[in-house]
Amino acid sequence: MNEDLVFRLRKRAEIRRQISTRKSVQEGKPDRIADLLEEAAIEIDRLKQELGIKAFQAHLEKASN
Repeated sequence: MNEDLVFRLRKRAEIRRQISTRKSVQEGKPDRIADLLEEAAIEIDRLKQELGIKAFQAHLEKASN
């Protein structure tokens, strides 16, 4: 699997929410596992961005020395 983990988490959440035989879908209720998958994807994205910014800042500090 070459697909990004964040993409896979979001895709899986999307798929779960579209399965018509799932009780939560039939009742129009939130799918707690799909919500958790989305939450994990958001947190991973946030951490990736934070790490990228820190790496960039470290690179700038190294370059200025």
